[in-house]
Amino acid sequence: MRAFQVTSFEEKPKLIDLPDPTPGPGDVLLEIAACGLNFADLLMANGTYQDTPKPPFTLGMEVCGKIIVHGPGVEGPAIGTRVAVFGGQGGLAEKGVFPAALCRPVPDTMPDQIAAGFMVAYGTSHLALVRRAQLQAGETLLVLGAAGGVGLTAVEIGKAMGATVIAVARGADKLAVAKAAGADHLIDSDTDDIKAAVKTLGGADVVYDPVGGDAFKAALGACKREARVIVIGFASGDVPQIPANILLVKNITVIGFYWGGYLAFNAQALTDSLAELMAWHADGRLKPHVSHALPLDQAADALDLMRTRKSTGKVVVTP
Repeated sequence: MRAFQVTSFEEKPKLIDLPDPTPGPGDVLLEIAACGLNFADLLMANGTYQDTPKPPFTLGMEVCGKIIVHGPGVEGPAIGTRVAVFGGQGGLAEKGVFPAALCRPVPDTMPDQIAAGFMVAYGTSHLALVRRAQLQAGETLLVLGAAGGVGLTAVEIGKAMGATVIAVARGADKLAVAKAAGADHLIDSDTDDIKAAVKTLGGADVVYDPVGGDAFKAALGACKREARVIVIGFASGDVPQIPANILLVKNITVIGFYWGGYLAFNAQALTDSLAELMAWHADGRLKPHVSHALPLDQAADALDLMRTRKSTGKVVVTP
């Protein structure tokens, strides 16, 4: 089989030939139909992600595929079942071994390309907004990076929860994607003063930030009293230093959020969240956006689309 692997952090990932893997106890072997890319894949490729394995390893955190072999002790899901799984690695390949316990059957109404990029992006925004920020109907949600993989789902979920959504993105094309997902107000980060624009709209009750850097600082300055700021990531490459005096004066709460971390201490929270999201999708409340789907031999190009900010929503690789 072919796999897109990191063999060394000093070299670019490359497509190599490997023997078909054999599932161990509790595992299943998947024939992978699609792999959803995440910003974390870029970090893992250079060894800077918090959960980066030692090389060699295959990139690709989440996949959709068909179970073709059970490992010892596995009774289900049944062979032939189409499942989605967040495995943390191993997705950019024609086949992969993953824990059976993490495999979630995919409804017939959800195509492979959608299922492959559904779990992390929607799961992140849903758990962050519902559990951590406790967003309420009628509040104002400010989403930074609103056309990206997780940002776009935050716009959609925030709107579904009854919030007024302010979307911040770069350029008219990306803002149009955010508007189509339900954003009420649009701010162009290339040309607009984020802080001034948000304050003109009355300020933010909740800030969803996968960007960091100057955008975080601007958003913090536009917060209402008792606002909640959710730290999702640092796509800008700049981890901001938080001025505690602003938190004190305005009674602001800054909340850290790492979706994958729940696997280690509260996997049930992920399971419950994803069950609700699958129901929302089945009811037509969510309309996932995939801007690019590329074959496995163009995996490097797929990663470059995210690196150069040329994608919106999800980028998917289809082995």
